[in-house]
Amino acid sequence: MLQILLTLHIFFAVWLMSHLISAAFWKARADRSGNLEHIAATTQSLVRSDYTFTGPGIIGLLLTGIWMAGLTGWERFQELWLGLSFVLIIVIAILWLALLMPQQRRMARLARAGADSGSPQPDYQRASKIWNIAGGIVTLIPILILFLMVFKP
Repeated sequence: MLQILLTLHIFFAVWLMSHLISAAFWKARADRSGNLEHIAATTQSLVRSDYTFTGPGIIGLLLTGIWMAGLTGWERFQELWLGLSFVLIIVIAILWLALLMPQQRRMARLARAGADSGSPQPDYQRASKIWNIAGGIVTLIPILILFLMVFKP
């Protein structure tokens, strides 16, 4: 059972990371295009894809990680690498729910308004900058978690 859970856990880690990286790529590409309709469509797609990929990735990691810890002993959370990894995935979840998703929905609304009016909305750049910074942090945290999981310091 542990091997199945570990396989699923690794799958969810790859699932989450691939989405975080590809979302940043597609948004940057849309923004660079300057095409307001393309930016609006991309930001709306990012909102939908986060519900499809990021949320399930975070939930999958949490569930499989907690299940494995339960099978191997709850005291394992006292090991630095595991306890810190758990705290960091919770930080990712909080940042995603409290900052990234609201900012992403705001960007999508502003981008749609810009496309509909034919001129960019000034607040879009601010929302985009916040999303870029927070998204960068949320993308770097799993790299730290990966280091902790592999090297178990």
